[in-house]
Amino acid sequence: MRTLLALLICSAAACGSGSRPHGDFDAQPPKEACVGIECLIVDCSHTGSGNPTSISGTVYAPNGTLALYGATVYVPRLDPGPLPAGPQCDRCDPSGELPGGAIARTTSDEAGHFSLSNVPAGTDIPLVIQIGKWRRKALLPMVTQCTDNPQPANLTSLPKNHTEGDLPKIAIASAGCDALECLVRRLGVSDYEFTSDSGSGAVHIYNDGGFTTIGSSNLTAATALWADPNKLKNYDIVMNSCECSQNASTKPQASMDNMKAYADIGGRLFNSHYGNVWIAGDLTAPTHAPAVWKDIATWVDNYPTASSDMIDQASNPKGMSFAQWMNNVGGSTTIGQVAIDSSSFRQTVNTLDPAKAERWIYWDTGSAQYPQNFQFTTPNEAAQNARCGKVVFSDMHVAGDSFASGTFPTGCSTAPLSPQEKALAFMFFDIASCVQVIQ
Repeated sequence: MRTLLALLICSAAACGSGSRPHGDFDAQPPKEACVGIECLIVDCSHTGSGNPTSISGTVYAPNGTLALYGATVYVPRLDPGPLPAGPQCDRCDPSGELPGGAIARTTSDEAGHFSLSNVPAGTDIPLVIQIGKWRRKALLPMVTQCTDNPQPANLTSLPKNHTEGDLPKIAIASAGCDALECLVRRLGVSDYEFTSDSGSGAVHIYNDGGFTTIGSSNLTAATALWADPNKLKNYDIVMNSCECSQNASTKPQASMDNMKAYADIGGRLFNSHYGNVWIAGDLTAPTHAPAVWKDIATWVDNYPTASSDMIDQASNPKGMSFAQWMNNVGGSTTIGQVAIDSSSFRQTVNTLDPAKAERWIYWDTGSAQYPQNFQFTTPNEAAQNARCGKVVFSDMHVAGDSFASGTFPTGCSTAPLSPQEKALAFMFFDIASCVQVIQ
């Protein structure tokens, strides 16, 4: 099988930006030599069509059905090469060079749609689709010159497994009152990518009072993950499901310090409900807390009755796109509003410091607005343009799944994603993306 690297080595003659490798040359000689796959770009003004060669499609989650916003899509000049292992200080640079270089580049919109113009024509044209360390490197069987070439979902979805592309390394602490691991599964990741920490899968599940086994393997206790800074550095994303209480005694100061250090070097941390202990510290009998993070929000412990939340479109830089995306994927019937399963509704955030964190979703009581989901970048004490990692907190649970117990994936739902689960999915893929640089 030919490799992407081999296919990107073009032997065409010098042909410049006006190259027409399939004929139709005029009397004017090319002004400069082309290099590699760029030699396959056709000057469509000489064909009578007037339309450029283009590639279009929709970026999907691994399940092939949930369209995704904000994916980078490009035709590379060279093979992009392997992704680096472990947390990286990945800051967004929209004008920067992409791995392998880019002949054409774009970003998927709020409907997941993308279109690339003036691309090479021919067989086995490479296409890269990427969000953080989610990356598919596809070879398009045929791109016809001087027309649009829409691509099917099986070539434009993020990979389900390592046979389809690259996945981030994810550690999930499986707990008794949420099921983040089931959400990741319902987003399309193949079952064999879920393993214990001794397995070769992209997603390692740890026992935190939820699932205890996977296949014939017992799951390592999550406390062993939290206590070992070198173990944490194996993962791009760490997710802590809700444990039904803070259980602060299992998270000593050293573990909290480890988690902060992990995020500060570029790690991504997703905490559900009582996972607020990693940000707030022990709220029942304050004895220890993570440095810096404890001042980002003030906390309560309420179980109110409510059925909807609002997306912050006013102050969040991605809020309007988030709201439009939710509307496009069927997560909202009223733009900006998210229906919530009332049985799983929680409120633990009282106030949020807007100078330190971004509010994404809030509960509007009419007289007050309480953050439900927020995100901050790390090190939070550093200047905005010097931050590397992300931390997400969510009071919203994975409503469609039974409480995790026994052997994974027992109890994981196969139902379509609920509105609140689609909102969680948006934040899950966003946390994997680069850190927005704010000057």
